[in-house]
This record gives sequence, C-alpha cells and structure tokens, in this order.
Amino acid sequence: MPKDGSVPVASLVDVIAALREHCPWMGALTHESLVEYLLEEAFEVAETIETGADEAELRGELGDVLLQVVLHARLAEERGSFGFDDVVRGLTAKMIRRNPHVFRPDGSLQDTFPASVDEIVRKWDSIKRAEKPERGDPFEGIPRDLPALARAQKSLDRAARAGFRRAQPPVVEEVRPVAGLVETMDSEQQFGDLLFELVAAARTSGFDAERALRGAVRRYQDSHRPTHPDLPRTGS
Repeated sequence: MPKDGSVPVASLVDVIAALREHCPWMGALTHESLVEYLLEEAFEVAETIETGADEAELRGELGDVLLQVVLHARLAEERGSFGFDDVVRGLTAKMIRRNPHVFRPDGSLQDTFPASVDEIVRKWDSIKRAEKPERGDPFEGIPRDLPALARAQKSLDRAARAGFRRAQPPVVEEVRPVAGLVETMDSEQQFGDLLFELVAAARTSGFDAERALRGAVRRYQDSHRPTHPDLPRTGS
C-alpha cells in the first residue's frame, strides 16, 4: 500500500493492484467491460472543458481517465504482457522520436527550435509513415466507432495532410445553399444551431442523421483509397 512520500503514480498503481486482488467487482473487470467507462470518462473530460467547469472538476475528470489507463495496464500485467511503466516508457520514446524539432535521438533538447507548426505536422506525418511503411491507406487508424461527425472531420484532415488534390468532397447542387450559409457564419454556436436544425429536419423526414453521415464518410474514404486516381503521385 502507498506510504507517505511515495511517488503519486506508483501509489495509484499499488492501490489498483490491491483492488484487483481484494475487491470482487474490480477483480471481475476485463478490457472489454472497461470500454464503456473509458469512452464515458473521455466524453466527461470534453464536457468539463467545453462548459468551462472549474479546475477542481477538470482535475477529477482527468483522474478518472488516468484510472482507465492504469486499469488496462494492470490487466495486461496480470497476464504477463506489459505494465503501466511499459506504457509510459513507450509513450516517452514515441514523443522523443516523433518530435525531432525539440529532441535529439537521445532525448536531450535541441539547441534551437525553429520549426513552424506546418513543418512540425509534416515531419510528424513523415516519421509515422517511416515507422509503418506498410500503411498505404491514409484513413487507417481512424476508429470506425468514432461518432460520425468526428470521423468525417478526421477523414478530411487526413486527406488534406496526405496531399490529395481534392481533399474536400464535391458539394452537390441541392446542398450548395447550405454550404454558402456556413461560409457566412462567424461563430461555432451558429454552426452548431444549423447542425441541430439539420438533424431535426432529418428526423422529421425519417432519416437517421448519424447513419447517413457514416455512409457519406465511407463513400468519401472509398473515393480516396490508394488505387483511386485522385491520390497524389509518389514523391508529390
């Protein structure tokens, strides 16, 4: 059990290990049963930030997310796979490897930090491609279970960063007035109200807005797969 002066994270790991051993409810948890809690806690952090909740609430919600990470690591450690320290070491190494504008390969700081944000993004993407050269699909790694709006935005971002000549989907004539309306908006609140009205209109017409957008994202991704002529040529 934790002792005074112990490292906070190490104390948390010890507490979780004890709970896994002595608490029947905690001991029955699995990776699969924890998924719903991980998603719920992540959304609660987002809500805390977006609603401007106080710092104490944000601190608590971040702790709940950390709990999920520690629990998953503990489950893996119990079956002899990896532990929380391995997760931390792997993440630390990745941050150093993917940020050469800040770190040398040995982890020490560079003498200067001249990179712009665009340069950083390009370098990050090139390092990721070098780490996984077999990954030819720019949309690989985007979780299929992401909410449709998040998946749509992530897909558009990936397409733009991959250098597609046509990153934006074509605007069909029927929705061109809506696209033009968005261009006149000056706040996310206005855009959010418009989205809500579109969902309401879809419901009235018997459409499932989430399913409809998932289908649109799939069609967009399929049109930008590596075999599609819209892909940039090698070296571009």
